Amino acid sequence: MAQCVQSVQELIPDSFVPCVAALCSEEAERLTRLNHLSFAELLKPFSRLTSEVHMRDPNNQLHIIKNLKIAVSNIITQPPHPGAIRKLLNDVVSGSQPAEGLVANVITAGDYDLNISDRSIKASVPWYSNWKDTLMELKESSFYTATTPWFESYRETFLQSMPASDHEFLNHYLACMLVASSSEAEPVEQFSKLSQEQHRIQHNNDYSYPKWFIPNTLKYYVLLHDVSSGDEQRAESIYEEMKQKYGTQGCYLLKINSRTSNRASDEQIPDPWSQYLQKNSIQNQESYEDGPCTITSNKNSDSNLLSLDGLDNEVKVDGLPNNFRAHPLQLDSSSDPSNSIDGPDHIKSASSLHETKKANTGIIHGACLTLTDHDRIRQFIQEFTFRGLLPHIEKTIRQLNDQLISRKGLSRSLFSATKKWFSGSKVPEKGINELKNTSGLLYPPEAPELQIRKMADLCFLVQHYDLAYSCYHTAKKDFLNDQAMLYAAGALEMAAVSAFLQPGAPRPYPAHYMDTAIQTYRDICKNMVLAERCVLLSAEILKSQSKYSEAAALLIRLTSEDSDLRSALLLEQAAHCFINMKSPMVRKYAFHMILAGHRFSKAGQKKHALRCYCQAMQVYKGKGWSLAEDHINFTIGRQSYTLRQLDNAVSAFRHILINESKQSAAQQGSFLREYLYVYKNVSQLSPDGPLPQLPLPYINSSATRVFFGHDRRPADGEKQAATHISLDQEYDCESSQQWRELEEQVVALVNKGVIPSNFHPTQYCLNSYSDNSRFPLAVVEEPITVEMAFRNPLKVPLLLTDLSLLWKFQPKDFSGKDNEVKELVKSEPEMIGAEVISEFLINSEESKVARLKLFPHHIGELHILGVVYNLGTIQGSMTIDGIGALPGCHTGNHSLSMSVRGRQDLEIQGPRLNNTKEEKTSIKYGPDRRLDPIITEEMPLLEVFFIHFPTGLLCGEIRKAYVEFVNVSKCPLTGLKVVSKRPEFFTFGGNTSVLTPLSPSASENCSAYKTVVTDSTSMCTALTSSASSVDFGIGTGSQPEVIPVPLPDTILLPGASVQLPMWLRGPDEEGVHEINFLFYYESVKRQPKIRHRILRHTAVICTSRSLNVRAAVCRSNSLEDEEGRGGNMLVFVDVENVNTSEAGVKEFHIVQVSSSSKHWKLQKSVNLSENKDAKLASREKGKFCFKAIRCKEKEVATQSSEKYTFADIIFGNEQIISSASPCADFFYRSLSSELKKPPAQPSVHTEKQSVEDAVRLIQKCSEVDLNIVVLWKAYVVEDSKQLILEGQHHVILRTIGKEAFSYPQKPEPPEMELLRFFRPENTTVSSRPSVEQLSNLIKTSLHYPESFNHPFHQKSLCLVPVTLLLSNCSKADVDVIVDLRHKTTSPEALEIHGSFTWLGQTQYKLKLKSEEIHTLQLKACFVHTGVYNLGTPRVFAKLSDQVTVFETSQQNSMPALIIINNV
Repeated sequence: MAQCVQSVQELIPDSFVPCVAALCSEEAERLTRLNHLSFAELLKPFSRLTSEVHMRDPNNQLHIIKNLKIAVSNIITQPPHPGAIRKLLNDVVSGSQPAEGLVANVITAGDYDLNISDRSIKASVPWYSNWKDTLMELKESSFYTATTPWFESYRETFLQSMPASDHEFLNHYLACMLVASSSEAEPVEQFSKLSQEQHRIQHNNDYSYPKWFIPNTLKYYVLLHDVSSGDEQRAESIYEEMKQKYGTQGCYLLKINSRTSNRASDEQIPDPWSQYLQKNSIQNQESYEDGPCTITSNKNSDSNLLSLDGLDNEVKVDGLPNNFRAHPLQLDSSSDPSNSIDGPDHIKSASSLHETKKANTGIIHGACLTLTDHDRIRQFIQEFTFRGLLPHIEKTIRQLNDQLISRKGLSRSLFSATKKWFSGSKVPEKGINELKNTSGLLYPPEAPELQIRKMADLCFLVQHYDLAYSCYHTAKKDFLNDQAMLYAAGALEMAAVSAFLQPGAPRPYPAHYMDTAIQTYRDICKNMVLAERCVLLSAEILKSQSKYSEAAALLIRLTSEDSDLRSALLLEQAAHCFINMKSPMVRKYAFHMILAGHRFSKAGQKKHALRCYCQAMQVYKGKGWSLAEDHINFTIGRQSYTLRQLDNAVSAFRHILINESKQSAAQQGSFLREYLYVYKNVSQLSPDGPLPQLPLPYINSSATRVFFGHDRRPADGEKQAATHISLDQEYDCESSQQWRELEEQVVALVNKGVIPSNFHPTQYCLNSYSDNSRFPLAVVEEPITVEMAFRNPLKVPLLLTDLSLLWKFQPKDFSGKDNEVKELVKSEPEMIGAEVISEFLINSEESKVARLKLFPHHIGELHILGVVYNLGTIQGSMTIDGIGALPGCHTGNHSLSMSVRGRQDLEIQGPRLNNTKEEKTSIKYGPDRRLDPIITEEMPLLEVFFIHFPTGLLCGEIRKAYVEFVNVSKCPLTGLKVVSKRPEFFTFGGNTSVLTPLSPSASENCSAYKTVVTDSTSMCTALTSSASSVDFGIGTGSQPEVIPVPLPDTILLPGASVQLPMWLRGPDEEGVHEINFLFYYESVKRQPKIRHRILRHTAVICTSRSLNVRAAVCRSNSLEDEEGRGGNMLVFVDVENVNTSEAGVKEFHIVQVSSSSKHWKLQKSVNLSENKDAKLASREKGKFCFKAIRCKEKEVATQSSEKYTFADIIFGNEQIISSASPCADFFYRSLSSELKKPPAQPSVHTEKQSVEDAVRLIQKCSEVDLNIVVLWKAYVVEDSKQLILEGQHHVILRTIGKEAFSYPQKPEPPEMELLRFFRPENTTVSSRPSVEQLSNLIKTSLHYPESFNHPFHQKSLCLVPVTLLLSNCSKADVDVIVDLRHKTTSPEALEIHGSFTWLGQTQYKLKLKSEEIHTLQLKACFVHTGVYNLGTPRVFAKLSDQVTVFETSQQNSMPALIIINNV
């Protein structure tokens, strides 16, 4: 139980005190009424004796009574109505609330810090970190312990208002004060009348109430004298007369009213009455004020009595006021007593209660009394107790004790006979039913058992607990023998209390007595009031012994349906027991607080209900018990709303909605509607206040994206807009890095190869991945789109209406000084236009994004603060689960369609800083400024459209499309460039290209190439032309990726559009290709904030396989050319159709093979087959052989180094001019991308530079820069129409004898090697060139007849002249050794070479100058016919100026066969 102000040793004696009746004359009542008090009320503050009292017990032992208190009350002849008592108790509890603003009442229990008195929803802050210390502090201190003053007030009022009953005498009247005034005509006669009246009430059978202790009641005569107006001498003489008549012990002269009430009260007299009367003043008799019976007693409300104007309206009976007919708690006869006062409908609202309190606080009690009068009243009580009451009690105890002693000597049987004689009538025989229900057994007043009980009660009242216990114990046995269960229960109850209160505690507290008493009262006697008294007393006793568990069980046992208020209070006390235990049971505390709150709510005690739920919430909060939290929050919300604590209500309902609710959809819908209803009421209280924060839906602030610019236009027929950036695209880190690199590339080119220090990549879309540390730049008149991620956590849909952004704007002039900075939060369309979404529905548990636009019309700083919207639910057929709707809510088939206006702020936390040591060791976040754009001046805005842009191509296919550039802004744009990582994919044509046909429709059936019709005679010979790579944008030192767009006049005016042709070539690899274009442009007028703008486009092309081209070049052995110099090559080209039939390609025609080189050109086709038509069906392979010659020396000399010679060999009747666009464009682009690859340089480690030079010279001999372009047509059948596709493949030949491919080769995966766990020796790589490179140093050629006839029968030796041509391919002098000796001795070799021999000199040493040709005349000797291979000479070569000799055998690649015939 909670801590009480009184200890149990003080509480019980104060609850059972001697009762004294007061009977006043009308005049005496008038005198006291001058102080706004009745006579009984006048005495109340002084009813406790200030000193110890002595009396003698029956054994003549001196007994000391401490702190004795007496209860004086007016005589009431009607028992109180139970409903009125309930009403009084209800008012007492509702009037006692925890004081606000005092020290928080905190108990630390286990890991919890429980704030007991605070009614707010938040749990209090713990006072101490260590809860054990706190518990010790609590045990030693009473100040910080949880107190429940409402429970103490209830208990006090309950014990005082208990009606007197026949089975016990504790609250029967022991004495009666007869009060008359000295101002009356005949005071002594008045005393006689009062005495007769008292006698009539006590002994007349018409009055069953009130109850009197013994027939011989003590009468005490009090003469009231008004000092300010009365005659003091007369009063003294009357008092003397009274002493003569009643004795000095039986009368008293009480002087009061020493001052007049209307005198200016300059001195402040204390008002000791208010604390006693405040409790009763709450019970304003509104409900039964106008009843027929007038109420005049200490329980009355003073305001009511003042309206009576004295007691003139009262009915006189025998000259006496009939002021004891009605009990002060009597209900109005018009009100239905069957109505339960516990019902919430009967409880007054807090406002009217407050008014009543205010009315009562204005009354000053005891206005005519001075401090001397206070002392006189105190003295009067002392005298009355010492001289009148206590001697009377002492005498009565002696008399009863004598009867008891005389009875103890008799046997049981004899005593039963005595009992019969005493009672004068037969005790009714008890049947089995009567034992269970004791209504059949009533003792007469003179029964000896009752005399014992009387004596016990008297001893108990004067604190003689030893004697009381023995008497109760005796009486208990007698009652149990007689099966008088009500009497037995009473004796058991008081025996237990007496045993506990005995000084020195000779015996333990008999708790089982109390248990039996409670059970008897409750189950057999059906008397819950007495059972409740037992529980209240026993629980206090158990608590004082720290038996909290037993106390809690006892309190819980008495909760029942008959009284919600009692159940609530007891459950609350039980809850406090649980946290006061040695190991606090906090969850039990919380659970019982919830039960108590529920019962308080049923009893109409809304404030207490709210407090209980709030206290329980401290335990349940944040522990994952979401359903319990929801229930508590819902109830807190409801109760707070009822008490008009609207902020608390909103807060509680908000908690239900924002936690991840596990409730059913119907329940959540109910919660939401309640919340909206409460919220609406709150917002109506302050309609002009700031918009409140709404809890739903959730907004994931970090997922907010901001997009600057217009939405992308949809595709229009063949027109396809550039993809640019949109909110529909997912963020990709890799691609954003690529775009950044592209932008850096073009910015560097524009700024002469250096990226400016203040350059930041353009960001059109800001999200959580972008760099948001700087203020983003937006352009005036271009929309800003904010995308917010909403999530509905509920299972019911949410409808947001009139959804728009909340912003503030500061207009500024960035060029000069600032204007006056204004803050505009309201919509000002001339500054910022805002889009409003009229309806936005988020379904249950759905995540959905909303996009809202702002249209800035002025430059300045914009701050997007959040969103503002109406929150509501949609109408549906949802009913509320077991919860009645609040008033004004429509339940039933349709849910509420109400909505509330509110806002949610967008607060985005920036990235965590982790650069400096301080940032690493602490948690700091950088700024995120994506919602704070700076609006800058107008900029040009480009839109790009692609016309006839393909989505699928064959590898190498050339297609012509058109690009349209449109300036949609009001500023001209210039410096348009496009940059791409794949420049070989597209071209706008070189400077030489003709821009016709200009329109896409005119060019539909034309070839993409520039062609010339040829005659059939020039089929196999080459047609040459030349072009410079500078014309095609591939100059020295240029970046091939950045391509200027050839705009006419280089400026695009506002609103203007221009269409340019664009040739595309399918990438050589099959598959899906994403090709990024970045268009860069600037404003003609330089802007301070934005230097340039970009537009992105991603083209997705799917390529399918077409042709594979592989080529090789080798030296021709023939030395005949126009100038007789050795410069011929053979080019072998293999073309394979690798296309799969799905593409619908019937066949490929090779229409032309062209070469492009600075030094070489194709001369003619060496086509061995007669088939001139080069067709390739599926999976066919064609072989071509071409002769290549060096370009004329003068051609090479006169041309610049970037001039390329193109030679075309045609297989059809149309020549494609390969040196014009687009053929040359794509050739140069493929060449430049090839050149970008780092050449595979052999790593050379040597000390001498000359060796490296030598190696380089040797390598150069085997290098050739000949590039082959294969042009083809493909015939495709599509929708029963035949289409012709064109394309070209490039093969770049670098090295003689090495095969080159048109398609990229995949590197073979390296073979797995065993791991070696040792360090390899540092072997120097030899600087020797490879065999292939050396073999290309000297070109050899044998000239001899193919067949030779010789008459062997005439001459046995056949001599054949053979010419050996040696050609130096390098630019340096070469020493050559020709060795004619056969080295091979193996029989296989002999078979191959045959048996012939060279005649003459076997070794020649020669020196060949740069590119010199030398002839050697040799003779071969044969001895018989056959086929011989003459390619046996071995040639050794070394560079003349080298010390190091590189020697290798020069073997001819082809055998030189000769046939020797016999003639």
